Amino acid sequence: MADDTDEVPMPAPTPAQLLLLLVPAIVIGALCALVLRALDIAAGGLQQVLWTALPDALGVDPDGWWIVVVLTATGFAVGLGLQFLPGHGGPDSATTELVAEPLKLRTLPGLIIVTALALAGGVSLGPENPIIAVNVALTVALLGRMMPRVGAKLGMLMAAAGTIGALFGSPVAAALLFTGTLAAVRGGGALWDKLFLPLASAAAAAGTMHVLGAPPLQFTLPTAPTTPILLLAGVVIAIAGVAIGLVGAFLFPFAHRAFHSLRQPILIATAGGLVLGLLGLIGGPITLFKGLDQMGELFEDPDAYDAGQLVVIVLVKLVALVVAASAAFRGGRIFPAAFTGAALGMLAHALIPSLPIALCVASALIGILLVMAKDGWLALFVAAAVAGDLALLPWLCVIILPAWLLVSKAPEFRIIPKPVPSAAGAATGADSDSERPPTA
Repeated sequence: MADDTDEVPMPAPTPAQLLLLLVPAIVIGALCALVLRALDIAAGGLQQVLWTALPDALGVDPDGWWIVVVLTATGFAVGLGLQFLPGHGGPDSATTELVAEPLKLRTLPGLIIVTALALAGGVSLGPENPIIAVNVALTVALLGRMMPRVGAKLGMLMAAAGTIGALFGSPVAAALLFTGTLAAVRGGGALWDKLFLPLASAAAAAGTMHVLGAPPLQFTLPTAPTTPILLLAGVVIAIAGVAIGLVGAFLFPFAHRAFHSLRQPILIATAGGLVLGLLGLIGGPITLFKGLDQMGELFEDPDAYDAGQLVVIVLVKLVALVVAASAAFRGGRIFPAAFTGAALGMLAHALIPSLPIALCVASALIGILLVMAKDGWLALFVAAAVAGDLALLPWLCVIILPAWLLVSKAPEFRIIPKPVPSAAGAATGADSDSERPPTA
């Protein structure tokens, strides 16, 4: 999020004020979850048509050249949306942080459409950046009409926290992510005064997702007691995850520049879809999509994949993530990066079977997510959630330390956008009918 430390300090909220805003926070969280679930259902329905119903009707193998056909067509469809829909799908996801300034409402339909197309078509990106942008914009607009005294910043915080709680199925993720941000905000009151409403929104969103039947971020991996020797192995695996992530971060600006040299969104996204299709043909269906369900497939039978297969899966998914993020597709990088880390952890276990698979996966996740998100809390949460073993958490807090030293000064896995002359333009990015669709 943007740095709020230079704003005028706000007085500490009273318990009465927090209680008064508790109901709006809960409603915002529930609405954020509903929007995310609606996007998931729509994308899932289209995915069923593209990858099951249509190939069955045509009598083709969905695991063969159909992958290239669907992803190329997906790129073309996304490119059409970026070229012609109002707002051009919002700012390029390659240039945005997880939480950014609110978009104009007329941008949202186009952003939702191109995001759903990418999710259904098998693009290696998750929904996190676009769905947070949608929920933030809707929340700020609604509060501006119904409760203007609440303020846009608080609305952004509640919407972002609610969406993160919905994405990960837990308010803990939002609490950890916003602890650093809110601790830096100047103002009276304890940190938990500032966290109270965002955390309430996140809890409501997570609960709503559970009620709606969304699959939780929860897996079952074999565990084993951790010893000092295994702790050292975890550090090495985390460093390997950092190295893999840094390779992606190094390639990212070159790939982004190469695709955007095509200038037109239709050409950029279509070329990206073609490359993603060829990568999917090499890596197989398990390297497609955002990676959450595919992570479950990996964990169902770890012995089904040998070291050679896992090397291919890791490399293909990493390149697919770089290509998808570079080729104007709208989406987030956390979930596909988590899949890459999970596959890397399984590779470590395949090479040295005596290493506990939960430790291997959690350590690799920490390494690669530190590069992708530059947030230690997020890396720790996802690693612990995927491993499913709270006994690992103290060890992961040690494993993350040397990994953080390697990434603390590394470049962000993000394209820093060029400065926009006017403040209004900077706030809205490509959200102007007079501007060309974003190509850089």
